[in-house]
Amino acid sequence: MKVTRFGQKFARPSGIGLLMDDLAELLSSEREMLMLGGGNPGLVPAASDLYRAQLADIAQDPQRFQQIFGGYGAPGGNADFLQALARQFNQLYGWNLTERNIVLTNGSQNAFFLLFNLFGGLAPTTDTDSAAGHKDTGESAGRARILLPLTPEYIGYEDVSIDLPIFVSNRPLIDKLDDRTFKYRIDFDSLPDDPDINAICVSRPTNPTGNVITDAELARLDALATERGIPLIIDNAYGEPFPNIIHTKVSLHWHENIILSMSLSKLGLPAVRTGIVIAAEPLIELMTKMNSIINLTPVSIGPAMVTPLFESGQINDLCEKHIRPFYAAKVDRALQWFFDAMQGVPAYVHKPEGAIFLWCWFPDLPIDSLELYQRLKKRGVLVIPGNYFFPGLDADWKHCRECIRISYAMDDEVVRKGLKIIGEEVKRAYEKL
Repeated sequence: MKVTRFGQKFARPSGIGLLMDDLAELLSSEREMLMLGGGNPGLVPAASDLYRAQLADIAQDPQRFQQIFGGYGAPGGNADFLQALARQFNQLYGWNLTERNIVLTNGSQNAFFLLFNLFGGLAPTTDTDSAAGHKDTGESAGRARILLPLTPEYIGYEDVSIDLPIFVSNRPLIDKLDDRTFKYRIDFDSLPDDPDINAICVSRPTNPTGNVITDAELARLDALATERGIPLIIDNAYGEPFPNIIHTKVSLHWHENIILSMSLSKLGLPAVRTGIVIAAEPLIELMTKMNSIINLTPVSIGPAMVTPLFESGQINDLCEKHIRPFYAAKVDRALQWFFDAMQGVPAYVHKPEGAIFLWCWFPDLPIDSLELYQRLKKRGVLVIPGNYFFPGLDADWKHCRECIRISYAMDDEVVRKGLKIIGEEVKRAYEKL
């Protein structure tokens, strides 16, 4: 079979492919596996009860059921949901959004496929593009890149671009907080001053590390983007106001040079594939047109389920009283199990300020984290090796091969048992067994 470069790109190994293959293996295997590598949210009973009630209401209303399941929706997403979102953000933060500032996508992965290919890749030969009616000559004036100011970053970013490579990044500063924890900081003095940089992107809280860049760091990035005349993309998949899996006080800002991405996944609804992008009207209009071509329309069931919860304010209570405390308690337990399992080895964990992961660092680990991943897999524990979380970092850095990502969202007993086995294998590695 002869395929294009586009097809060959998807045939290559990828970090996100590894993660999803592991998940598929777990679902189809009869072997007991301790799944600490995926991004599935935990089971929050109050959230599940609420969503089941919403589904029951939809199923019992024939007209509403037919409207949701029996026809295509608008390419930008359900209007009632867009209006409910705009009202909530305006009330909480004093913004001035309308539904024309928001577009829905089929999950945040789909959103970043659209965004990264809008701002990264082959640059057009003129400032105007074919959307304005100009003929596409197929020629390029250069390569547009996206700056990731802080790595490690989300595993799903690396491979979404059609035209690789598009990322440029640099090493973070590492602050050791004590003999067990550390924190990454943006090294502003080393950020590249590359004229090809066409957007800046950061996740907050960060997947995989649980890092939350400070308000001061975000303000500096915002000022840098504004000065360069490029957008600042903020991946807020774990942040406030929903799902609010964030354990440190920060401010959420938006203006027309910021592109804010969110999702329903970490509310406990990953299967409904609903991504949310908040941006200036021209970008939302363009992404809506892209939706029409690529997806026809985003999935309707997620917005239909949660619109009443946003309109009533129940979603805020759910996040503040149930989802955030659920994860805050889980991370405290996971940290204690990690520290217990790592007695006697030089193991650090990034301060978990948000998200649902522990980012573990084993300085001078005698084996590559890919080898550690394989050893753990043989023992029935799935993690994600750190190698895949440093997109755009060209220089060889051994730190990339000394880290793993662990999810603590699973059942407590799964997390406890998995961390115990991880500790055993890390000790074997340091003993060079």
